[in-house]
Amino acid sequence: RKLLWTSERSVGGGDVSASKDKERGTWKIYLRYVDWQGIKQVHTKRGFATKREALEYEREFLASKSRDLNMLFESFVEIYLSDLKPRIKYNTYLTKVHIIKTKIIPYFAKKSIAEITAPDILQWQNELLKKSDGEGKTYSQTYLRTIQNQLNAILNHASKFYGLTSNPVHKTTKMGKAKVQEMLFWTKEEYTSFSESIKSKPISYYAFEILYWCGIREGELLALTKEDFNLEKKTLTISKSFQRLKGKDYITSPKTEKSNRVIQLPQFICDEMKDFFGMFYHVDSNARLFNFTKSHLHHEMDRGCRLSGVKRIRVHDLRHSHVAYLIEQGFSPVVIAERLGHESISITLNYAHLYPSKQLEIAEIIERERN
Repeated sequence: RKLLWTSERSVGGGDVSASKDKERGTWKIYLRYVDWQGIKQVHTKRGFATKREALEYEREFLASKSRDLNMLFESFVEIYLSDLKPRIKYNTYLTKVHIIKTKIIPYFAKKSIAEITAPDILQWQNELLKKSDGEGKTYSQTYLRTIQNQLNAILNHASKFYGLTSNPVHKTTKMGKAKVQEMLFWTKEEYTSFSESIKSKPISYYAFEILYWCGIREGELLALTKEDFNLEKKTLTISKSFQRLKGKDYITSPKTEKSNRVIQLPQFICDEMKDFFGMFYHVDSNARLFNFTKSHLHHEMDRGCRLSGVKRIRVHDLRHSHVAYLIEQGFSPVVIAERLGHESISITLNYAHLYPSKQLEIAEIIERERN
């Protein structure tokens, strides 16, 4: 839809929308335009130091409203985020905003989105490959791939919905790696040593018991309520996740649709949860059982590792440890995927290197059948 606009002055025959704000001594713009829904709109912006700045803002504003791909990259990013925000979780949105503002905007902000080329992206990749975090370490391969995927998503959006001829990211080699080669986990013996060392704080002990023996995510643990446990049927229902974002607490749906699941509990976990509930005079069925944040879990992980001497892994690696334990017990990827709430069996197959090789067994069976 063609964007139409007139200015405060052009109504009376003037030639520009910028005018001097006599009260403040600065410049302003006043625009009337028809938006993409055919609705007449008015937009005013004040506080420009010069007329030139006011007119530059006007050009960029009109380009963004008309979806003109000659607009600056940073202006299109605002459209992209506006389009996506209602469709994704708030924590996902904040992660996108952080990566875009710190790793992408500084390189492409003042470029027209239609002018970005494959060589531009190659140079951007080379700069990021040389960068390091606040501790002097270069970015991890998985983080580099995450950054790459975000730029690709922005340009795909421009191509799919706003007429960008082609996505130049597709013409370059991907930066980073999709997954880390080494996957850290604890054996049952290592976890037992760790858990014994933190028993002095029962709430931490019970939290780690659920993480290790049930394989749930941190956010899923921190959202648990008494109502989620059915100790008679020995089940735990996972239907929500906890996030603290910008100082505020949020209870959201789990990570994926298949993350909504019911986990069968061993009897000893049921017994431990009975003991846990008995520690309180009253437990509100809808109150969070583990009323702390992820940082508390990380602190307790540090404490337990110091006391027990076991190697330090991430809290999330307890989920990997649960998978490794189930593999050792001989469970199939299909069964494990159901328990973990993996969206796809391919995610579970990332643990394939933990399965013992069956090649010798296959050869022996073929030999036996052949004879």
